[in-house]
Formats: sequence, C-alpha cells, structure tokens
Amino acid sequence: MKNRQKWEGMAITLGGSLVAIAFALGLCAVLLTLIGENPFTVYKQMLEYGTSKDSMLDEVQRAVPLMLSATAVAIGFKMKMFNIGVEGQTRIAVLLTAAIGAEVRMPAVLHVAFCMVLAMVIGAAGAGIAGVLKVKRGVNEVISTIMLNYIYIGLVSWMFVEFFIVSTDTLNVKTKQLPRSAWFPQLVHGKLGGFLIIALIVIFAFWVLVWKTRFGYHLRASGANPGAARVAGVNPGRMVMTAMLLSGAVAGLVGLPGLLGDSHAYRRGLAEGYGFEGIAVALLGRNHPVGIVLASLLFGFLDRSSAILQVNEIPQEIVQIIKGVTVLAVVIVNAALKRWYDRRTQRVAAVAVGAIDLEAAAA
Repeated sequence: MKNRQKWEGMAITLGGSLVAIAFALGLCAVLLTLIGENPFTVYKQMLEYGTSKDSMLDEVQRAVPLMLSATAVAIGFKMKMFNIGVEGQTRIAVLLTAAIGAEVRMPAVLHVAFCMVLAMVIGAAGAGIAGVLKVKRGVNEVISTIMLNYIYIGLVSWMFVEFFIVSTDTLNVKTKQLPRSAWFPQLVHGKLGGFLIIALIVIFAFWVLVWKTRFGYHLRASGANPGAARVAGVNPGRMVMTAMLLSGAVAGLVGLPGLLGDSHAYRRGLAEGYGFEGIAVALLGRNHPVGIVLASLLFGFLDRSSAILQVNEIPQEIVQIIKGVTVLAVVIVNAALKRWYDRRTQRVAAVAVGAIDLEAAAA
C-alpha cells in the first residue's frame, strides 16, 4: 500500500509538471500567433537547433550551475524555509574565492579542492547569518535573505572595484587570474566542463542525505511539524541552522563552473542570475534530485535555443515567458493536484474505516 501511494504521488507530480509545460507552450503559441509568427514553425526551429550535438553540450554546460543553485534552494524548501539569498551567497563566494585562490600556490588537485572548500565556507557563512537571525530573533528567512542579497551584491561590487581589479583593459575588467593549478579539467574541451561531475555528486549527496538518513528524516519532520518534531526530541533551531548552512555551502559552489572551468578570474556578470533562476528550477523540479536535473536541462535547452529566435528576428523574450509561465503553472497545477489527492486519500481511508466498523459489528 505504501509503495502504491509513493508511485501514485510520483505520477501525479510528473503529470502536473508535464501539464504545466504544455500549458506554457500553448500560451506562448497564442502570443506568437498574435505577433504574426507561426508557433509550430518557431517550436520546430528551436527543437532542431537545440538538439544538435554542439547545442546539447552547451545546454548541459548551462544546466550545471542551475543544478547546484536549485539544490541549494531545495535544501531549504525541505525544511519549509525559503533561502532567497542564494544569489548573494553565490556572488560573494565566487568573488572572494577568485581573489584568495589567485594568491595561493598548491598542487593542482589540492588547489581546486581548496577553492571549492573556500567557496562553500563563504557561502555557508553568508547563509548562516539568516539562520542565526531566525533562530535567535525569529526573523523570517525570506525577509533576511532578501535584505542580505542587497548587502552581498553591494559588497561584491564595491570590493571588486576598490580592491581586486587588476586588468586595465576596459573591455575585460577582471581580477587576477587563477594559477593553472586551480583550473578545473574539461570533459569536452571548450564545450563541456568537468564540474558537471561535481554537480551530479552534490545532487546525489542531497538525495542520500534527505531521503536515506536519520538527519534527513528529522529535517523533513521539522519542516512539516516543528512542534511534533520537538516532542520527538528533534531540536528545530539546530535543524534550521544546519539547513541554512548546507544550503549556503552549496550556493557557494554555483559560480565555480564559470570561475574554475572557464574564465579563471572574476569579472562582471560571472554567476549572476543563477540564484534567482535556481528558485524556478527547484519549483519546477519539485525539489527532487531527478526533477532538478530535468528542469535544469530544460532551462538550458530554452536558453540555448533562444539564439535561433534572434537569428530569425523573433523576440527572445518568448523564452523568458515560457519559463515564467511554466513555473507559475507548475505551482498552481501541483497545488490543485495535491488537494485532490489528499481528499481522495481521505475518502479511501474513510471507506476503509467504515468497512472495518461494519465487519466488527457483524462479528
């Protein structure tokens, strides 16, 4: 019975996401028609361009930071917390990692590991402030992480300009370049970085931690019902801090695919926007590891295939509309399906209890 309910829940979740995607495509088809474009032609062009070999490699490359960002968000979601500060935590972590990593001299493997650990520590510290405010002062994490975003983004802009710029080329302003020992290897040279492996390891670790360990059970229990969890011996405050620190640590890794695998120095625009887009990916993926991977690849496909729209003088903003409508539709559809499934489960349980009572009365 338990396995049946589990598979039914997964089927409903998947079905809801597919319905939401179909709804988004249908709405955008209407918009394309209104501006004089044939939606079937546009979608065909996007599909053909997005499924070429080079495009698919680029889509996976684009998906890697989204996988990490969405995982950082999902860790908080599992605790029923909203870490909206992944963007700021990512930016300050990537800047300081670039600046400090450039001054360190280590063997290749150790240097890369040092940069990764450093980024995770900085990201965790950035998120930990919001955790302390929530545990000690009861400050809602949505408010604190949004405000901290402004602080971190402002700090990054100030520190970058005042302390870390070394390039005099106004077209390529950046920090000191990382030594080659800190460069992350490529899986496909110039097309796909090796940080994909790290992202998949992080997602797998997230699955094991949340669904296969006692800590993960306590995490989900504290998020679902803090009062009951406290009665059962779980410290909700400690779980809040742990979840925020883990979320921030993963957020610190989001900018490293671009830093260690591509640019090898911090520059304006590096890792920007991934924190906010990760929220959308986590929602679309329903905070599940498999869903996060698939949603990240979908966003990577949409970003890559939007290039063909520009070539054909079709507004690229249609891709942003698809993303936004899809996420909104997923939230609405899955909420409606969850209410339907809960009512259905209650009716089944009521019928089962009634049958037991009848059997008892007959006996």
